[in-house]
Amino acid sequence: MSESTRSVFITGAAAGIGKACAQAFHDAGWFVGLYDRDAAGCETLAQALGERCIAGSLDVTDAGAWQPALEAFWTAAGGRLDLLLNNAGILAAGGFEAIPLAQQHAIVDVNVKGVMNGCHAGFDYLRRTPGARVINMASASALYGQPELATYAATKFAVRGLTEGLNIEWDAHGIYVCDILPLFTQTAMMDDADKAASAQNLKKRLSPEDVASVVMQAATSTSHKPHWLVGGQTKSLAMALKLTPAAFGRAVVKKLTAAE
Repeated sequence: MSESTRSVFITGAAAGIGKACAQAFHDAGWFVGLYDRDAAGCETLAQALGERCIAGSLDVTDAGAWQPALEAFWTAAGGRLDLLLNNAGILAAGGFEAIPLAQQHAIVDVNVKGVMNGCHAGFDYLRRTPGARVINMASASALYGQPELATYAATKFAVRGLTEGLNIEWDAHGIYVCDILPLFTQTAMMDDADKAASAQNLKKRLSPEDVASVVMQAATSTSHKPHWLVGGQTKSLAMALKLTPAAFGRAVVKKLTAAE
């Protein structure tokens, strides 16, 4: 492997958006790190990709597990971490009061603490790689809180806030930080979101490959903007919320998320 080959460390890489991103980066000639609690899924993907990849088990909520995974990746990638893609995430849909609190805490642990763990553990590796980047997987749910997905939306607001802060703070270290905001995507994780009226009304119009395409743009663009929106629906919703009074924005979201 050439010393100039760019490298990407992907969490939640065994399926869905993470898997699509892994394929896209590998096709573009990057060295790809595949990490997930589903170690077998990562190994299967690594075998399919062939060269220029490494697979491993990683529970993003385990802060102590990050350093061994990153060190192994760093060595295999030739001493580079060009991109940390914090993609791992989970959700539960339904009435807030009906979802067990322990399950909601788990969503926070993966979606928020997992991203924080990755950024914190990855900093030194990123700082030592010229032009390094962090891409955090957020959601269109970070534009306005979603009924029946309230805790999931709250975690994505947290990811958005962390991204905005680090986008400015880490600029001094030469590290570009941004996030990706897709609407409902055709993945197994999002199947549970079908319980929410918003998913039924807006449909899952995006494929994992649609999201991966925008991730690739963010990974290679000269722009330093903090947010990348995926799909026409997401962009239209963002524009409506930006240009209208708060009360009207609430009415729009309420209409979109109302049960038939």
